[in-house]
Amino acid sequence: MPLRVREEVREALAERRAVVALETSVVAQGLPPGPNLEAARACEAAARSAGAVPATVAVIDGEIVVGLEPAELERLAEKNPAHLKIGSRDLAVAVCERKTGGTTVSATCEIAARAGIRFFATGGIGGVHRGLAERLDVSQDLWALSRFPVAVVCAGAKSVLDLEATLELLESLAVPVIGIGTGELPSFYSARSGLQLDHSVPGAVEAARVCQTRFALGQGGLVLALPPPSESALGFREVEAWLATALDEARRASVVGKAVTPFLLARLGEKSGGRTLRANVALLEHNARFAAEVAVASATMDGDVAEVPARGEAPRP
Repeated sequence: MPLRVREEVREALAERRAVVALETSVVAQGLPPGPNLEAARACEAAARSAGAVPATVAVIDGEIVVGLEPAELERLAEKNPAHLKIGSRDLAVAVCERKTGGTTVSATCEIAARAGIRFFATGGIGGVHRGLAERLDVSQDLWALSRFPVAVVCAGAKSVLDLEATLELLESLAVPVIGIGTGELPSFYSARSGLQLDHSVPGAVEAARVCQTRFALGQGGLVLALPPPSESALGFREVEAWLATALDEARRASVVGKAVTPFLLARLGEKSGGRTLRANVALLEHNARFAAEVAVASATMDGDVAEVPARGEAPRP
């Protein structure tokens, strides 16, 4: 996979320093203009403040970029309808057709693994959509997590999903979900979901040790589920009430596929008076900072997770 890796990121990887990948679908599609660029910059700053080099990932004019330049990030934040939402399945087409777009969790996991980056921060992962009996709709993110050796720091899965089914499918795919200071799966905007986790650790150092061990075993990725900041978190029942109305609106408008999540997030923002947007931005920054803390802890431990090859790659000399 041809990659353009920003010099700062390339040097950090060569020196075995902490690097954190950041996705850009949240910039190109997930957040409205203005807050999208502010959030992306805040995530990069949060990673730096914790001692890691941020590597924001996207596809720019058919080139897969690991570590966007400021002008490239600004371009992606312009909300151009031509900017694609790029998952793993879309990468080859986007490259061949010289497209520009934001990478989702699945594509960012794949690209990060190929670049030798083992830590990645996002808001919430995709998963099994509600109403699976009527329409088979499961995110590529889960497949990518099972395949690529990357630790994804997130506030659980997006609240618009069927969280119980998502957790069950992650188990079936042998992807561990590790609660950070919690034994319950966060539900994106809320620290609660009512779904208990099998594994938890108290903080970054312990999380780094689990990640290093899983990568050394040659296994796939894992989820580090970090509750959203308490000062911006919302109540689980409150969000569920808004979401029920938004889901009905999506069904009546025949919104399906990739368009579902952006539609629901926009409606939740309206119904909450902007509270979900503020919570989203806060948890993105929170996750980026914690991912950097885990990456830094890993870099100071014995062993070299950056040298563990992605599946399908030959070991590096």
